[in-house]
Amino acid sequence: MQLRRHLPAILLFLAALALWEGLVHLLQIQRFLLPAPSVIWAAFIENFDRLVHIGWFTTRQALGGFAIGCGAGILAALAVSRWAVASETLMPFAIAANSVPIIAFAPIFNNWFGVDNPFSKMMIVAVIVFFPMMINTVRGLTLVDPAALELMRTYAASELTILRKVRLPNALPYMFSAFKVAATLSMIGAVVSEYFGGNRSALGVFITQEAAQFRFQNSWAAIIIACIVGISFYLIVMLAERLAIPWHSSVRSEAGD
Repeated sequence: MQLRRHLPAILLFLAALALWEGLVHLLQIQRFLLPAPSVIWAAFIENFDRLVHIGWFTTRQALGGFAIGCGAGILAALAVSRWAVASETLMPFAIAANSVPIIAFAPIFNNWFGVDNPFSKMMIVAVIVFFPMMINTVRGLTLVDPAALELMRTYAASELTILRKVRLPNALPYMFSAFKVAATLSMIGAVVSEYFGGNRSALGVFITQEAAQFRFQNSWAAIIIACIVGISFYLIVMLAERLAIPWHSSVRSEAGD
């Protein structure tokens, strides 16, 4: 059933690769403009060990920023949903941070923490994932069935008990939706932040250096590593969602398919 469900996407992907390969040879497109998939794959195999090494270096930065940004987003959401003062204080800053492009943060954080310091890249990722994590968690904590809240208050439940028994379980589906968005954004943010300088053992630096020397097949091979890591991270979050909230309707419908 799972194979039948994903078969159209797989066939479309293979058809796109075949079309790409054919057009490159048919139109005689120069390698520095667009290398053929076969050339990119050959570069991927040739540089596999190095690509894995630099991929793991960037992945650590993405994971660190993911943890910092999501943790801060959850804490901010708890404060915003509980106190009106926190909502009025934090929400404008969160919206402002979300509206600033990543390229504006990169030079500033590199100056604060150092170009070669992985923490500068982690902070860029943290800023990117903070807003979706915070907004989704706030929605989950506040969009609670009034009848459930009324029932808990009839039992004289404290706010902490209501949070633990009602609000957090209700927020988990929203939080996992944010985790899945943050999983892809974290890898994107880590790679893009490295375009502005960083350790030589980093995907973003490798991509820019290889492109500057017109070895574009190596740059595309590094992009493949970034895609593999991002997709793997997303699938891990999906697995964690199934294990954490098997009772939710979205998880049950996916399992039924």
